[in-house]
Amino acid sequence: QVQLVESGGGLVQAGGSLRLSCAASGRTFSRYAMGWFRQAPGKEREFVAGISWSGGSTVYVGSVKGRFTISRDNAKNTVNLQMNSLKTEDTAVYYCAAASAIMVTKETSCDYWGQGTQVTVSS
Repeated sequence: QVQLVESGGGLVQAGGSLRLSCAASGRTFSRYAMGWFRQAPGKEREFVAGISWSGGSTVYVGSVKGRFTISRDNAKNTVNLQMNSLKTEDTAVYYCAAASAIMVTKETSCDYWGQGTQVTVSS
């Protein structure tokens, strides 16, 4: 069992930055690929970014490439999402997820989820 707790969400103006963190407890964190997903009002949850268990590989959805950076610290059992140049369309609840896989890109591959943290970007 892995417990995930997100933090760092909030309200920010367009063009600003936020850093989301996800703290993991339970089974060995370094054995899991980690990902961030988001769900905007009235929309389905979508993949945002993924990172391999070692941190050596990362994947991003096209709309955030060059603006968001995912990273992990296996010694601290944390995964972070640095979000820069935020846009109003980035407004969503952001979820952290863990998968017993090489990489996370799909919801269906995820075994554990956090409760989500709200990110609101104002114009």
